Amino acid sequence: MRPALRAFARVAAPRERPAVFARLPGMNARLAVLVLSVAALLSGCGFHLRNALNLPANLGPVRVVTADRYSPLGDLLADGLRRAGAQPAAPDASEGVATLQVISENWADTPISNDTSGRAVEYMLRYAVVFSLRRADGSVAVPQQPVELSRDYLAPAVDSIGKASERELLVRELQRDMAASILRRVDAASAPAGAH
Repeated sequence: MRPALRAFARVAAPRERPAVFARLPGMNARLAVLVLSVAALLSGCGFHLRNALNLPANLGPVRVVTADRYSPLGDLLADGLRRAGAQPAAPDASEGVATLQVISENWADTPISNDTSGRAVEYMLRYAVVFSLRRADGSVAVPQQPVELSRDYLAPAVDSIGKASERELLVRELQRDMAASILRRVDAASAPAGAH
């Protein structure tokens, strides 16, 4: 063979696989051990997937009543209860209906820091709700209790348009968080002792 063809044959000949790829079956075993040890660590630290919402026994059809009938919180709570398996009450039903009542909803913007001119630039948005849950027979399933959530946000005077929309986003986020918090309290009150 000519020297030029030998050089071409050496270049064109398939190369041997690097040793890294030869150890792939052992890598699968290492990966399995790694995955199992991470799973063991997560279960050992108390991490558990969230279970379905437990509703009180003998609850019956449920209606959500809010102080402000246009409040999105009522819709969020009704949707959460429906996803948990609660039967929604008919709109005209008045007897034999469990009631999740939002007694009050209060919003407050509290200034928490000022700029050099004395104008407030950072606020705490607070959202407080008082609620209770009564079974269809009128007995108390969850006694009246308050829930309060808050978030901080910046509101410099020069960027008032963008910060107003930030506050609106926080309001929607707090309403979703409030609905989840209320439903968790219903769940905790209806769970058997020692289940949590």
